[in-house]
Amino acid sequence: MTAATPAPPPPPDVFSPGRIGPTTLRNRTIKSATYENMARRGLVTDALIDFHVAHAAGGVGMTTLAYCAVAPEGRTDGHQIVWRPEALPGLRRLTDAVHAEGAAVSAQIGHSGPVGDATRTGLPALGPSRRLNPVSMRAVRAATREDLDRIVTAHGAAVRMAIETGFDAVKVHLGHNYLASAFLSPRLNRRTDEFGGDLQNRARLARRIMHAVRDAAGDRIAVLAKLNMDDGVPGGFWLDEAVVLARWLEHDGTVDALEMTVGSSLLNPMYLFRGGAPVREFAAVMPRPIRTGVRLVGARFLREYPYRDAYLLDDARQIRAAVDLPMVLLGGITDRAGMDTAMREGFGFVAMARALLRQPDLVNRIAADAGTRSLCNHSNKCMVTIFRGSRCVLVPQPEV
Repeated sequence: MTAATPAPPPPPDVFSPGRIGPTTLRNRTIKSATYENMARRGLVTDALIDFHVAHAAGGVGMTTLAYCAVAPEGRTDGHQIVWRPEALPGLRRLTDAVHAEGAAVSAQIGHSGPVGDATRTGLPALGPSRRLNPVSMRAVRAATREDLDRIVTAHGAAVRMAIETGFDAVKVHLGHNYLASAFLSPRLNRRTDEFGGDLQNRARLARRIMHAVRDAAGDRIAVLAKLNMDDGVPGGFWLDEAVVLARWLEHDGTVDALEMTVGSSLLNPMYLFRGGAPVREFAAVMPRPIRTGVRLVGARFLREYPYRDAYLLDDARQIRAAVDLPMVLLGGITDRAGMDTAMREGFGFVAMARALLRQPDLVNRIAADAGTRSLCNHSNKCMVTIFRGSRCVLVPQPEV
């Protein structure tokens, strides 16, 4: 007689502690990176600290500072934090304040590549190949090998500074057609050198970056990677290649967890943000020369995709089946039911963004009452506020 096959262990409770590399979170909820636009002149402000403290006090296991560029031309606007000595005291104040609320804190690091806006940074944007940025209407310069060596080295330096300033994790941006993601895209990468052509070459920059990050991190800080599954544009990076790259990253031993995402900030920004496409609101905050163009053709660029809960789950399952790494499920996680689904499907963590802009204390609310639903209406009008400081437009602002 053969012994009965033991039953698989039950999925973890989303409110139980979870471990990513050397870092243990008090629960398995993560405030995902949403660009705050609350730094000024590349330095931390009290408003930026208050923003993350609110999410930490609201119950998340870890909040994510977004976005910290590894090089000056790697910003998307002139106020973004760049890893440099002058920024470190403010970053330490931020991590201390978050830790005081019992949460961990991660820094999203990366290089904006062709998404960079030269009109805001005063520096030319870099990409795998020369092209036009459709938002800034400025040329993107093809990165040289020297540029790429410098940027890879800068990722390692950023990790060392993150450790020095008390961060518990770094999340490396390999998505949204930022620099590493642009190199992955067959549509954007037309190079004929060792960084272009087949997937092994197009992934060379991303893997070099992750090796530099791991070498700097050691076992002192958790390393996550945000990786596209689908650029959302014809001829772009696609799920079949994402599966292969996820396996390579696992084999390389350079990541502790993966957060899968989709979309192109350069070519199809709404593909990640399912729900409304606030074209009129975007036009209203654009400079006058661009405003008319957004009104006329903005619906082609800001396409609308219907919202449903856990909308990235189907594709993320395929990555989940291919690797043993811990994974973070992003996209339409707004209630206990979605969190529990993620745990049953084998995801170790869930990430929330817009729902927490609406209610920074949503995690605490769900922990107290499993029937709690997010009040986010998925209009995406919060996206427009990134030009002046990210917030939910449904939340009344105090009078000044």
